[in-house]
Amino acid sequence: MHDIFHELFPYLHVADGAAAIRFYEEAFGARELFRLTEPPTGRLGHAELDFGGSTLMVSDEYPECGIHGPKAGAPTSVSLHIHVDDADAVIARALALGATLDRPAQDAFYGERSGVVRDPFGHRWNVGHSIEKVTPEEMQCRYNALMNGG
Repeated sequence: MHDIFHELFPYLHVADGAAAIRFYEEAFGARELFRLTEPPTGRLGHAELDFGGSTLMVSDEYPECGIHGPKAGAPTSVSLHIHVDDADAVIARALALGATLDRPAQDAFYGERSGVVRDPFGHRWNVGHSIEKVTPEEMQCRYNALMNGG
């Protein structure tokens, strides 16, 4: 069964795909690979962005097909996690470009410094960089201590 699986691509739907692509390029360093636009309206049907070897797909909303982006201020059930060289700098850049801060960067028990921003289109991004190598066993011990008030 595993031999049929090849890759997983996150696919984001947004109210303004062209603006989202600009934001992801400027805030996160993504590189646009290509885009397909709908004639004659120019609505973004599909775009692919390279995030350091990972592909993110983006499109405009298609309400007639039941495809909607997240609503501003509404809870979301999905977060995208990007691993960067300097989480503080990337978070600051994202905020300067219109993101909102959900959680400031802080050192975490799992060996990463990370924070959370919500992009201007409603998607939640966890931005982090490694600060130490932690084994899964040590991570569990630290998690247990954290959950027990330690």
